Amino acid sequence: MSADAEATPAGVEIAFYHLTATPLEQALPALLERVLARDWRAVLRAGSAERVKALDSLLWTYDPDSFLPHGSQGDPLPERQPVWLTAGDDLPNDPQVLVLMDGMDHPDPSGFVRVLDLFDGRDDLAVAAARDRWRARKARGFALTYWRQRPDGRWERAA
Repeated sequence: MSADAEATPAGVEIAFYHLTATPLEQALPALLERVLARDWRAVLRAGSAERVKALDSLLWTYDPDSFLPHGSQGDPLPERQPVWLTAGDDLPNDPQVLVLMDGMDHPDPSGFVRVLDLFDGRDDLAVAAARDRWRARKARGFALTYWRQRPDGRWERAA
C-alpha cells in the first residue's frame, strides 16, 4: 500500500460488530456469506494459529448443507481462495474485505473496501480494546459504523 493510500481513508467503511447474543463462531459464517454474495474476497485475521485451525474446521462444517470455500497457510493456490484465514499479515488473495477478530488490528486498513472488526461484548477487555480501535480510526477520518446484536442474533446498526 502506498503512502497516499494510508493518508486517504476515503471509500473504506470500518464496521464494528459487537457480539452479545451469539459467539463469533455462530455469527461469522453469515457475515462471510454476505461478503461472498458481493463477489468480494476476504482475509480473516485471527489471534493465533490454533484459532485459524478452529475457523478452518468451522467454515467446512457450520452448516450440514453448505460450506464456505476458504484456505489457509499450506493450502494450494492461496491467490484463488475467496476467503483466506491467517494469524499473520499475509494477503495472498487480493481481498476487498478484512475481518479482524481476537483483538487483532491492521496498521493501514485503507487498502480495503470494508473492514469488519468483530469483538466479544461479554469480555470487558475486548470491549475496551474495540473502543480504542474506534477512536483511532475516527481520528484518522475513516467512515465507521457500529452494529450490535439483538437478542435473536440479528444485527442492528446503532451508529
